[in-house]
Amino acid sequence: MPSVFGDFFSWLSVGVPAFVFVITIVVFFHELGHFAVARFFNVTVRVFSVGFGRELIGWTDRKGTRWKISILPLGGYVKFAGDADVSSRPDNSEATKEASAEERAGMLQFKPLYQRALVAVAGPLANFLLAIVVFSALFMITGKPAQPPIIDQVMAGSAAEAAGLQQGDIIHSVNGEEIAAFRDLQMIVRESAGQQLRIMVTRAGQDIVLDATPRAVEIETILGDTETIGRLGITDAIVPVGVFEAVAGGVDQTWFILETTLYYLGQMIIGQASPDQLSGPIGIAKISGDVAALGFLALLDLMALISVSIGLINLFPIPILDGGHLLYYGCEAILGRPLGERAQELGFRFGLAFVLCLMLFATFNDLIRFNPF
Repeated sequence: MPSVFGDFFSWLSVGVPAFVFVITIVVFFHELGHFAVARFFNVTVRVFSVGFGRELIGWTDRKGTRWKISILPLGGYVKFAGDADVSSRPDNSEATKEASAEERAGMLQFKPLYQRALVAVAGPLANFLLAIVVFSALFMITGKPAQPPIIDQVMAGSAAEAAGLQQGDIIHSVNGEEIAAFRDLQMIVRESAGQQLRIMVTRAGQDIVLDATPRAVEIETILGDTETIGRLGITDAIVPVGVFEAVAGGVDQTWFILETTLYYLGQMIIGQASPDQLSGPIGIAKISGDVAALGFLALLDLMALISVSIGLINLFPIPILDGGHLLYYGCEAILGRPLGERAQELGFRFGLAFVLCLMLFATFNDLIRFNPF
């Protein structure tokens, strides 16, 4: 019993603050993207909120925007003039229809289609930009893996040692497949436990081909599950980089996360991956606490990863999300007119129900995996 309470208080004292820090920064930049583009197009912004529910602290700027931090740090919103609610659903009330030309000039729903679309997409793009900046800064501070990968260390008794791999070897290909980065090698090795791999390396200027068989090891994933993977037993060399190389690495890392996330979702849709890997607020708080224990730079790395994920999720064509607004704008471009009020209302209700169900499912997964209480 004491250990249960100890784990709970550890989760509460470390995981929750780390989660709040990460999600607040990510949400702030997401909403800042919407805000900045809306202001550029002279849209009147009523509220800029990080979090939902009751306001904790806030202030009003000289243009009348209420900036606030609210009690539930699970998202945020920017409310424009002419919005019916925090989901940016257009207000089609009589008061809006009878608004003056000056009032309409500040309402998002009366702006040209391309401007509304840019406001919608600006939030996710801000998330991707934040990730690129954070990853680039981390590469500048810590360096980045060499490309192509260079072996920094060979573990004693490992499959790599048995195969004859040595420190300083430059890895070029595995089974004829080019290896551009260490993660390419990791992906192959993970799926090849007990299978012989033909690895071509350069050593002292000479190309050498070695046969290595990754050993099966059972690991605990960051989500608390167990997984059997292949392992060679090597680490990659980290090399210092300049500004341009760091930025290129930040872009590459952001794209890699987008690619792997979309691949997982695709596998899940066709039944090749389990949806029990989805994680909600409790899981993210647990992961945030575990990562925070590794240091602030590790927490920044997690923040960049979450920023990419939130940006991508918001682009899904689900009403209530930014992608849902883009879907409506696409229909408007095709039809030459906005969708009817009834269709939009039903769409927003479906979107809200879907997002709530997804959050409940993810939270259920968290409770099964982590049982923080």
